[in-house]
Parts: sequence; C-alpha cells; structure tokens
Amino acid sequence: MKIIVTERIAEEGIQYLRDKGFDVDVKYGLSHGELLDIIDEYDAIIVRSVTRVNAEIIEKGKNLKVAGRAGNGIDNIDVSACTAKGIIVVNTPESNIMAAAELAVGHAFCLFRNIPQANAAARRGDFRRNRFLGNELEGKTAGIIGLGRIGSIVATKLKGCGMRVVAYDPYITDEKFKKYGVEKCEKLEDLLVQADLITLHTPKTSETYGMVGENELKLCKEGVRIVNAARGGLVNEKALYTALREGRVKGAAIDVLDPEPGYDKKPEEQTYTNPLLELDSVIISPHLGASTEEANYNVGTAVSQLVAAALEGEMVAAVNMPPMQADLNGLRPYITLAEMLGKIYYQSEKETVQKIEIEYSGDLADKETKVFSLSVLKGFLDPVIKEKVNYVNAELMLRNMGIELIESKRSHLDKYTNLITVKYTTKKRTQSVSGTIFAKEEMRIVDFFGYKLDFEPTPYVVAIQNIDKPGIIGRIGTVLGVAGVNIAAMQWSRNRKGEKAVAFVSVDQDVSNETLDEIRKIDGVLKVSLLNF
Repeated sequence: MKIIVTERIAEEGIQYLRDKGFDVDVKYGLSHGELLDIIDEYDAIIVRSVTRVNAEIIEKGKNLKVAGRAGNGIDNIDVSACTAKGIIVVNTPESNIMAAAELAVGHAFCLFRNIPQANAAARRGDFRRNRFLGNELEGKTAGIIGLGRIGSIVATKLKGCGMRVVAYDPYITDEKFKKYGVEKCEKLEDLLVQADLITLHTPKTSETYGMVGENELKLCKEGVRIVNAARGGLVNEKALYTALREGRVKGAAIDVLDPEPGYDKKPEEQTYTNPLLELDSVIISPHLGASTEEANYNVGTAVSQLVAAALEGEMVAAVNMPPMQADLNGLRPYITLAEMLGKIYYQSEKETVQKIEIEYSGDLADKETKVFSLSVLKGFLDPVIKEKVNYVNAELMLRNMGIELIESKRSHLDKYTNLITVKYTTKKRTQSVSGTIFAKEEMRIVDFFGYKLDFEPTPYVVAIQNIDKPGIIGRIGTVLGVAGVNIAAMQWSRNRKGEKAVAFVSVDQDVSNETLDEIRKIDGVLKVSLLNF
C-alpha cells in the first residue's frame, strides 16, 4: 500500500512505515491542485497543519483509507467527509502539547520584555536600552481561553511566574479549574476586562473562529498583550491590527496566521503579505508550536504508528470514532470477541437481517461499549459488503441497509463475569450468539443459536448441525482425516436427546468446498458452515 507524506515529520516515522513494508512518497510543498492530481494513487495521507484534506481531495482519493494529522488539531481535515467515505482519521493530540505550551509562554515573556525587538536593534548597532522598557509578569493577570491539554500546561507555567490565572472554557469542569488553581470565567467578557495577558488555546471551529474580534478587543484592558499560538483566525487579524495601531493592545505574538503562508517556500518565492508584519509591536513566528526536536520525533513516530496500524486493520483511537475511556490494549479481547460474534451470522445463515440487538452484561455494563458494538457491525458486514468496512463507517453502512441497531446493558449475571450477546432478527425468527472473556484474554463462544457451548474460537472452525444420533462424530472425523485436515478441538452440544445438535470443530487449516460437501452427504448432517475467525 502507498502512503504520501506532504509535510515534514521525523525521518524515524517515515522509516518505520518503510520497514513495515509500505511504499512511502515524501512530497513537501505540493499545491492543492498537484495533490489533487495524484491522491488517487494513495491508501493513506500524512499531513501537519498546512495541507488541506478537504472534500475534493477525499472524493478524488478513491483508494484513501487513512488520513493522519501529525499534531493536535484536525481543522485542516474534513472529518465528516472522511467518515462518509469510511476513511479513518487519526491525530497525535498528546505528542506536541509541551512544545506548544512552552512556545506560548515564551511569546508571553517576549511581549512583556520586548526581547525580539531589542535583539533586532542590537544587531543593527542600536543598544539604547531605554527604548525597550518592559513589564514583569509577576503580579499580572493572565487570561487563558481554552483550558484543555495545552491551556492547562500554560496555566501551570504562568502561575509559576507569579501570575494570577483566570480562564474561560465552557466545556471544562469546575473540578479541573480547581485542580490547576485557575479562576473560572463564566463568560468570555469576564476574562477580557481583567487580563493583562490573553493567550488562546482552543481548536478552530465555527464557534471559535474570530472569537476575539473588534467588539471583544474593545472590552480588553488598555495595554493588554495577546498571544495566539493555537490556530490562525481565532483572533480577527484586521481588528487586531487596528487595536495595535490605536495602542489599545500593547503587543501581540502570533504563531499562526489566517491564512497561513507557504512554510516550505524560500524567501524569494514567498508571496505572502499581512499588515501585521508591518508593526514593531507584533512578534510573528512561522508556526513553531510543534517545532522542537522532541515534538517532531513524537508526532512523526506516533502518527506513523497509527497510520500503519489502521492500514493493517487494527483498532486505533481514531478521531471519527467514539471516545474510548479506557486503555485500548485492555479492550482488545472484547473488541476481537465482538467482531467474531458479528462474523458468525452470514457465515452460517442466509436470511436477511432486519434488526441487530447487542446486550452487554456483567462487568461490561459499566464500560463504554460503543466501540464493541462497532466491532460487531464490522464483523457482520465484512462478508456481505464489497466496499471497505471499518470501525468508522460500519454504523453508517448498517443504517444504509435499513437494519435497526439496539444496544442494552444489564449488570446482573449468574454464570459469567461478562457476556456479549448478539441477537439477529429476520422476518422468520430471532437467533442469538453469546461470548465471554475469561481471565482477561481467553475468549469463549458460550451460546450458538440456542445451543450451549464452551468453545474457544480459532481461525478455522467447521460448524455443523446434525440429528443427534450415534456414529456422526466418527464419520465427520474420517472425512476430515481423508482430506488431510487435522482436528485441533471439537465440541458438540444438544438441547434434548435425539433431536438436533450442533458441533464446533476447530481445524488447523482451511477446508475445501469439496470436503465440506462430503460432510454434508453424511446421513444425519443437516447443515455445514466454515467459519473464518
């Protein structure tokens, strides 16, 4: 499979992908049109903050399976369009947060002490220090807009400088404000009127774009300083320019612009202009938020690992999947079991399903189970959908087929500590399969369409329904033996003597259709299916 990397990431990340056997093309500085011309060749794309993976790119990228953002945000990736096409979107929200936070704090120091301006003057031979009289952070009020992962680090560091810290974030609990010793502002206006320093740390959305504009800047304290090292456009640049010219805002440090310039272009090739570049009171850096050796290594290797895992069909913590509140590794046995319970139906039955009910019992009743349900659906749809089915688009595909999905939980369970039951309803009947996990990792199928079992699923299983009478087991074993198929494990189950029974026969290899037909010819055998897990 082919992967295109359009912006700089750590070489270790690119090498990791190549070592995994992927064909990786590194093409920095592509225009949108150039990317559009070649995107159909690739199974995955890795970007940072400049390349826009929009609906046009997604539509043209007919082979795209994964879009990876090396960094925190996803505002340059159309997540909705990706989800509709079944494209997994991954990012690395934890990998560069320290670098971004430290840059914001560094910009604050530069604003209060005029460090870049003094350095530039000294290099011109001007050492008149009285021109660069600054202010101390100690005792001042810092206003943080967005108290998430980065904002909370900034709060801690600014408090360490002796600043009083207030913050506005309507999505953060009171407990987190208390944890960081930050005073909560119920409204943005409450922050603006008291902050000597305003620093923004929110994603760019329709709600936050331009959130600090002309009216907001008029509410700010005279002489406020503003840092935006989050996303371009959170502060209206035209309004900021006017406020700086009028002296209402004393200084601004901007790491992100709206729109962004071409960061890979040489100066003689650069056509970017911005009035803010004309003002000595403005510090502008070329989107350095994640530009540390540590962050570059972290985001590059992390996104490469996520993209590789997603292409290999593994469950990953994707942006366009339900949030997982527990360690993914701890969930893997349940994810695998759930997918197996989904795979069983169309490998053994042919009737069209109208409704799927998934019940989580015992310990699972206290867990976030959405990811398990997606696993059931992925397994269920794999045999019958020609398009790629993954954890991102499985529920959408189910709805498109007109199949109803119901999820339920019950905490009481007599025999097992946990149980997943999947009920398949057709026009004629409802059939169910159930599975459990023993000792955290041991999977068992314990109910197969009404027959009680205790069977460990393996890659190749011959499922047989037969009349409960002597001799059938031996004949089945003989047919498999003649075909050179070794039996690894076998379990029969019946509800009442002399009626129907089912068997799960675990074998070491795939079984040919000819061999399955020989088993079907045995007197008393009613049905034979090969289940691939």
